[in-house]
Amino acid sequence: MFKAVHLFVGLRYIVSIRRKGFITFTSFFSVIAMILGVTSLITVLSVMNGFDQEIKGRLLKVIPHITVQPPNHYSEIEYRSVVQKLLDIDGVETVVPMAQVDVMLSYEGRQVGVRLRGVDPKEKFAFDFQDNIVFGGLENFKEKEFQILVGSQVARKLGLFVGDKVQITLPQINITPIGIFPRFKSVVVAGIYQVGAQVDASSSLMHRKDLLALLNQNNGYSGLQIYLSDPFNVVSHINTMAPFFSEDLVWRSWHDEMGSFFKAMKMEKRIMSFLLSVIIAVAAFNIVASLTLMVSTKRSDIAVLRAFGATQTTIMKIFLVQGAMVGSAGILLGILVGCLLSYNIGLVLTHLEVLLDMHLFDPSVYLINILPSKILVSDILLIASVAFLLCILASLYPAWQASRINPSEALRYEL
Repeated sequence: MFKAVHLFVGLRYIVSIRRKGFITFTSFFSVIAMILGVTSLITVLSVMNGFDQEIKGRLLKVIPHITVQPPNHYSEIEYRSVVQKLLDIDGVETVVPMAQVDVMLSYEGRQVGVRLRGVDPKEKFAFDFQDNIVFGGLENFKEKEFQILVGSQVARKLGLFVGDKVQITLPQINITPIGIFPRFKSVVVAGIYQVGAQVDASSSLMHRKDLLALLNQNNGYSGLQIYLSDPFNVVSHINTMAPFFSEDLVWRSWHDEMGSFFKAMKMEKRIMSFLLSVIIAVAAFNIVASLTLMVSTKRSDIAVLRAFGATQTTIMKIFLVQGAMVGSAGILLGILVGCLLSYNIGLVLTHLEVLLDMHLFDPSVYLINILPSKILVSDILLIASVAFLLCILASLYPAWQASRINPSEALRYEL
């Protein structure tokens, strides 16, 4: 108890009325720098989280959440039995036959490789996907018409538009009396979709029954596609479902299919966090400067405290507390400002566009009408912890300097 009182009195004495104003200019600058650093880091990470969620949401409208492949094709009886088991599991929304193949699309001498997926326009997927079709539609997307929907980037690369005939080259061969030839099929472009993600350049859609007919899979099922009510917990769903089925099944999630893409996004977030952390490091160096200046100007005060019995440890604690207070003020205000800015970033951007009379994010390029943002508590806690640790580390050297002041030497010229 005595040590705590001693520490409090010493801190009040060090920052007593001898100073001019509530805080020195360097300490004030340190708080401002810390606020800017924490605010910018929270805002940028929240926007990146928002983009990550937006892209995942768009991707999940096109790709299946989980695919299940047996070693051999399912018969009709096996298929219905497995589907019933899956539908009885909580969180499973829809189960449909898997139909997909990697093909080559060719048009007027141009080629591009895509993954052709089979869909049924009567399923829930079609209603969720309808808003992403920018040209054409699902009205004429019927069985036995052999039509496809292509991504906007695929259409741009090949120069396609609705109604054009494009040739599909399948990864199968036809053996004829005059030789071996790859399998071709001409199909009509029924629509062009734009999700705003990687699938626009690597995926196309065909009626499932037409694709199964092309692949000669009308008498069996090569696998299943599972759609979940909560696709973001796909790993836990697979761990729940897998024990109910044979071990020879191959389970793949949308994480596996788009793994490299999301790893790149995660790496980008880490690099951006590291770069913006430099601002917080600069604020920490400002704390070093402000405390060092305080030590040099308060030598006689420190000597008086030492003469009254304050130990070196007490002096160190006084300056460590001073550095922690300055850092904590900047961190707390930075969190407050950062959360407010992140939550209202779309409104702020709109006002900036009106003020500058220009589009900072053109919807035709970035495929968004408003800047997405998602605040994660884990990000805030990590930023606050790292910033506070840097403040404590920055306070160590000035505090150590203050504790080594010799009272007799410091007071010699004060008498």
